[in-house]
Amino acid sequence: MFTSTGSSGLYKAPLSKSLLLVPSALSLLLALLLPHCQKFFLYDLQAVKDDFQIWRLICGRIICLDLKDTFCSSLLIYNFRIFERRFGSRKFASFLLGSWVLSAFFDFILVEALQYSFGITTASNLPSGFLAPVFALFVPFYCSIPRVQVAQILGQFSITNKTLIYILGLQLFTSGSYIWIVAISGLISGMCYNSRVLKIHQVLCIPSWMAKLFSWTLEPIFSSSEPTSEARIGMGATVDIQRQQRMELLDRQLTLSQFAHARRQRQRQGGMINWNRLFPPLRQQRSVNYQDDRPSEQQASPPLEASEEQVARLMEMGFSRGDALEALKASNNDLNVATNFLLQH
Repeated sequence: MFTSTGSSGLYKAPLSKSLLLVPSALSLLLALLLPHCQKFFLYDLQAVKDDFQIWRLICGRIICLDLKDTFCSSLLIYNFRIFERRFGSRKFASFLLGSWVLSAFFDFILVEALQYSFGITTASNLPSGFLAPVFALFVPFYCSIPRVQVAQILGQFSITNKTLIYILGLQLFTSGSYIWIVAISGLISGMCYNSRVLKIHQVLCIPSWMAKLFSWTLEPIFSSSEPTSEARIGMGATVDIQRQQRMELLDRQLTLSQFAHARRQRQRQGGMINWNRLFPPLRQQRSVNYQDDRPSEQQASPPLEASEEQVARLMEMGFSRGDALEALKASNNDLNVATNFLLQH
């Protein structure tokens, strides 16, 4: 559905899986079986300020009491799982923790500013749940995931690989009267943490000992196995076309696996890799003809050079120029395939 985030499910994303399962299950439990306990999970800043109920800053900002918010935030967390694969679980958890803590501070500032400037009291009406860190993840999503056009409407409006996720975020943004306060504080905290203002990322981070503890205890519970699904084959295709498509799929998988193996070797040994020695680009391979007694004599067309725009987009995500060039060559200059592969390996 959302091509910018890959298609490997929750593989290598145990934290994202836990954020999908545990809060959603608790939200359903409170909504269906324990509605009388929902009062303990209200995000009430007025009670925090007047009655010193500090515990509401934790309980009120973990579980969504509105099932619409639960559904939308779960979909967004699933699509943002790619950052856990790219950064690692510890760094991803540190970003979520930092934005979660900072957003509580910005919530107070925005609520007090509204009350002082316009006389609007919103401290008791803020939505509950793990919403601010979800909005904060839009900051690295906007900055690091390249924008690739998928379709065009009326010849003027472009549909990209990121459009549906922005629409889903807009749906969550408009799901309540004052959720925009939580959204703005989440975006501000995400920008502060992502830009490393005042070295916040060094203060609000997960300690290494805690990361190891959770890796030993919780990661085996929430880890997912590597997917083995294969691409769909058109139902109306002939046997020869289906066979050709499957061979091309296997060829691409073999090429990308060799690329991953070579990249791991370079990370261990250092230095540059002679990619042409390991495997030739897909466009230089001889095309296969499966018709009887008609061997193919036509060579593939010469490889096209990767455009600097595509290389620049991949380098903006933090990948080296060499990896970007070779991923584009291995994927036939398909930016989507190259991006997903680099993010998942």
